[in-house]
Amino acid sequence: MKKILQKYIPLAYGIYFNGFSLFSKKKAASKAFSVFCTVRKGKVLPHQKEFLDKAKSTKEKVKEHTLQSYQWEGKKETVLLLHGWESNTFRWRNLISKLKEADFNIIAFDAPAHGHSTGKELNVPLYTECTQHFIEKHKPQHIIAHSVGGMNALYNQYKYPDSDIKKVVTIGAPSELSEIMGQYKTTLKYNTRVEKALDNYFIERFGFKVADFSTSKFVQSNTKKGLLFHDELDAIAPFHASEKVHANWQGSTFIKTKGLGHSMHQEEVNNKIVAFLK
Repeated sequence: MKKILQKYIPLAYGIYFNGFSLFSKKKAASKAFSVFCTVRKGKVLPHQKEFLDKAKSTKEKVKEHTLQSYQWEGKKETVLLLHGWESNTFRWRNLISKLKEADFNIIAFDAPAHGHSTGKELNVPLYTECTQHFIEKHKPQHIIAHSVGGMNALYNQYKYPDSDIKKVVTIGAPSELSEIMGQYKTTLKYNTRVEKALDNYFIERFGFKVADFSTSKFVQSNTKKGLLFHDELDAIAPFHASEKVHANWQGSTFIKTKGLGHSMHQEEVNNKIVAFLK
């Protein structure tokens, strides 16, 4: 039954958006985008609570959201950690241990609708404004970001290049918004009318078309040092995303893996990240 629901609920949404667009393309696009941005998982689970509670720092108000921040104090440079979709700061537990051993000062926060933070939706432009708030407050020298967090980190550095950031690490990060929206269209099977309405919605709300949002293009002007990790068998974010970013980012190093998956919590990955920051 669960598999049947997982298959047909998205199709029902697509039928709904297609029908709604006959009366109001703008409202249909707004509803389609809202469903796209709705976060269904990622809140703090019981086994994650103790680890996060020990490091809880301030609660920050950003864009009508209350964001829970965390800090593990160290004497060396400050590192900002950015988690991915339907995750939270707990996902960094293994890397945090390594960074603490190296005495880095560690800052993290739960994105809107994730962890202990408020909200129901998340999109990259919102994530970027939240990220910028913490950059301006804590002035980190390094960013480490996973999945959509990586997409956000590279967009943030494109939009706000004049920061103290020296190095950016991304892990299994997607690159092209057009690919993500294309998958969304395939899953829901909404029509071209809704697709065009969504493009107009992006222009009106964010100032760019879907095809324009590309971290592989954004990094062409990025002067920071980069370290990219991506597994060839990643089933969540396509491997070619980091290939394209690396090809266009003059200061980047690309580490390809095979069989480590999308999350990459392995010690060998964390050791390479710490060595890169040093």
